[in-house]
Amino acid sequence: MGRRAALGAGAVTTDPGAEPMEPATYEPPTEGPGRASEHVPSRILVHTGDGKGKSSAAMGVMLRAVSAGWKVAVVQFVKSGKWRTGEEAAGRALGVDWWSLGDGFTWDSEDMDRTEAVAREAWLAAADLIRAGTHRLVVLDEITYPMNWGWIDARDVVDTIRSRPAQVSIVLTGRDAPAKLREIADTVTEMVSEKHAFDQGIVAMRGIEF
Repeated sequence: MGRRAALGAGAVTTDPGAEPMEPATYEPPTEGPGRASEHVPSRILVHTGDGKGKSSAAMGVMLRAVSAGWKVAVVQFVKSGKWRTGEEAAGRALGVDWWSLGDGFTWDSEDMDRTEAVAREAWLAAADLIRAGTHRLVVLDEITYPMNWGWIDARDVVDTIRSRPAQVSIVLTGRDAPAKLREIADTVTEMVSEKHAFDQGIVAMRGIEF
C-alpha cells in the first residue's frame, strides 16, 4: 500500500459515509479581551453552585500554589479524616498542611450537636491559620454548608477574610454561597449541574469523585 500523505495544519478530512457536520455556531475570536493592569498580593475565590467540580477546582488551585512554592493549607468542613480521599493523599505527598475536620454527611450523623460543634472547631482552627499568615493559600472546602446552617457566623468568616494578612489567598467552596461572601470575593464561579452520574444511580468512583 502507498504511504498516506501527512496532513498539513488546518487540513479537513471527510468521510463519505459519515453524516454531514453541523454548521458552526460561533466564529473564532480574532480580538483578545482587554488587558488587566492592576496587581494585587492575594485573591479570594468562591466556587459555588449545585454542579460537580467545586472542590475539584479548588484542588487545581492548590496544585498551582504548590508549584509556585507557596505554603498551602486545606481545611475540610464536611469530609472527615476517615474518608481517605485522593486529593488528601496527593496534597499531603506534596507537603500541603491538611485538616479533614468535618464529621461527614449530616444525614449520617448520630449526634447533630456534636456535628455542629465539630464544624465550629474547624472554623476556629481555620481562622487561626488565616490570621497567622504563614500559608499563602488556604482552602476552606465546603465551608458554605455550616455557614448556611447557622453553625458558623457568616459575619465572622467575612470579617476574618477582610482583615487577613495581605499575602493570604483563600478559596471557599460549597453550594449556596452567602451573598456577603460573594461580595468580598474577587472571583465567583457558579457550577451548574446539567447532568450527573449519581442521578442515574451510578455510585461515586475513586479517582473521579474522591
